[in-house]
Amino acid sequence: MKLFKTISALCMATIVACAVSACAPTAKFEGTGGYIDDTVITTKVKTALLGDKNIKSREISVETFKGRVQLSGFVTSNDDAIRAVQTTRGVAGVKSVENVMQLK
Repeated sequence: MKLFKTISALCMATIVACAVSACAPTAKFEGTGGYIDDTVITTKVKTALLGDKNIKSREISVETFKGRVQLSGFVTSNDDAIRAVQTTRGVAGVKSVENVMQLK
């Protein structure tokens, strides 16, 4: 009976360790906490872009990975792209901005 309890405890510890390690970040995939942080940054950037009436932000897509924001989509002028990048850089938590927006 004592052997059964020891083996059961060892199996349970292994299962818990595997479950916890599944949430750990790697070089190409972020952990649960990082994903939530990036989601918050994406939301803040979209809100900031919507708040700027001079930018047609509905045509701009925002993606965030580990604090790096990528702006893609279409803008009507180069000035709009520059303004969108500047607005994005002003959001808390943004480490860098990659501009892959295209002119219409």
